[in-house]
Amino acid sequence: MSEGVEVWSGGVNTWECDEMGHLNVRFWVAKAFEGLGGLARLMGMPRAFSAEAEATLVVRESHMRFLKEAHAGAALTMTGGVVEMGETDARVLLVIRHPNGAPAATFQMVVAHATARDLRPFPWPARVRAAAEALRIEVPPFAAARSIDLSPVAAPTASWPRAEELGLTRIGMGMIQPHECDVFGRLRGEMFIGRVSDGVARLFGEKRPGPAPVEGQPEPRIGGAVLEYRVLHLGWPRPGDHVELRSGFGGAETRTRRVYHWMVDPASGQPWASAEAVVISFDLDARKVVDITPEALAAYQAQAIPGIGL
Repeated sequence: MSEGVEVWSGGVNTWECDEMGHLNVRFWVAKAFEGLGGLARLMGMPRAFSAEAEATLVVRESHMRFLKEAHAGAALTMTGGVVEMGETDARVLLVIRHPNGAPAATFQMVVAHATARDLRPFPWPARVRAAAEALRIEVPPFAAARSIDLSPVAAPTASWPRAEELGLTRIGMGMIQPHECDVFGRLRGEMFIGRVSDGVARLFGEKRPGPAPVEGQPEPRIGGAVLEYRVLHLGWPRPGDHVELRSGFGGAETRTRRVYHWMVDPASGQPWASAEAVVISFDLDARKVVDITPEALAAYQAQAIPGIGL
């Protein structure tokens, strides 16, 4: 099976689009998590995300690539399949497509087959293994990691004390609200990325850099976008839990910047999630990636934090 099976179909609402004029990253992720539910149904777990579920799929890690933006009113479909399966875990692939079949975004997710209440992993039943075998899919080149290493992370480094030590910028702070949580009372999968999106202007500033101005031409309107993400879900906060988002630069090139985001618990110091992102400057009128000036590049490189990681 080369393209997987359809697991979701829908579209883009105006209120899901941001100041860049396209579907915001949190809603790409929200749709992917809904598609994961569709894939679970085909794997023989139709109630995996219902309140009465005994077993569910817990996303431990995800890799995302954003390939072609989507605007308000656009129709989208999603296909999915199982890349590989271990004793209690699996790697699945979800691909969101435009109506012409062009990939818009891809999600590789490492999921655990776990008890719904306490997230204890346990082996896949034979019937789910048999269903998953019929859903086998390979990761196509457009969904493979391009600028991010997907090697296993033995010991994540994110924590509140480490964020203080490295001087990471606080881009968000607050308390988890009930409406941000799923039927199990845990933070929904898209909300970490959503809170990053809400606060990232504090890291980048109100104006993103772009190319040098051309004499006689109006200054271009420059925004920002993410090309690729890797997210580790290290814990699942519940309503009333406190969170801080700390961020910093890991490096910069003329076309891309590497950024790390940590969601940590300021009460216990433990991490909830960490992410590595490859971001770009984006011409909002030409709708294309642009290079930044040598001066802007040097400024970003000066902000790079040695030792930062997932």
